Amino acid sequence: MALKWQTLGTKLLCRTSIFELRRRHSVHPRRGERDFFVLNAPSWVNIIPVTPRGEVVMVRQYRHGVEGVTLEIPGGMVDREDLSPLEAARREMREETGYDSAEIIELGRVHPNPAILDNLCFSFLAWNAVRTGRKRLDSDEATRVVRYPLERVGELIASGRITHALVVAAFHLLTLADHGDRRRKPQKSSH
Repeated sequence: MALKWQTLGTKLLCRTSIFELRRRHSVHPRRGERDFFVLNAPSWVNIIPVTPRGEVVMVRQYRHGVEGVTLEIPGGMVDREDLSPLEAARREMREETGYDSAEIIELGRVHPNPAILDNLCFSFLAWNAVRTGRKRLDSDEATRVVRYPLERVGELIASGRITHALVVAAFHLLTLADHGDRRRKPQKSSH
C-alpha cells in the first residue's frame, strides 16, 4: 500500500509570532482527497546545562498550554539572528538561567510532533556550565532557576515532576550518548 500523500495545495489560515497554521489539501491513491492542518514553526532547541559539581541547571516556569508550572531545561526557538541551533541553545541557556559553557555538544534532534508540526527540536549538552551573569528573560517569561544532581533526573521523570516531552527526549538522547548507542560518548573536560 502506498504511504505517501501528494500535496495539491496549501492555504495560510493564521499567522502568529510563533507559528503559521496552514490547510494542506492532499491526495492519496487509495484514500482520495483530504484536508490536513499543519503548524509551520521554526526549529526549537533545548540544552542540558551541567555544572562542574554534576548538577543540572533547570528552570521552573508557567506554561499557558497546561496552565501550570513545569520543570524544564532551558529551551526555545531558533531565531533568525541565530547562526546555528547550537548558538540558539547557548543563547537560551544564558537568557533563562544566567549560566554559560564553552563545552557544548549536540545530542541529537527529534520531530516534536510530525503529525501536525513541520519542525525539529535540537538537543544539546553543556558541560561545566557556570553562572556568568543575570537572566535576560523575554518580556513574557518568568523563570526560577533550580539545580538537581544529574543522577536524580530519572527519578524526576518517573515521578512526573518533569513532564515536558522534549525535555524527556533530551535526557533520553543523553542516556543514549552515555551508553555509546549511535553517538560519541560525551566526555567531561579535564580542564
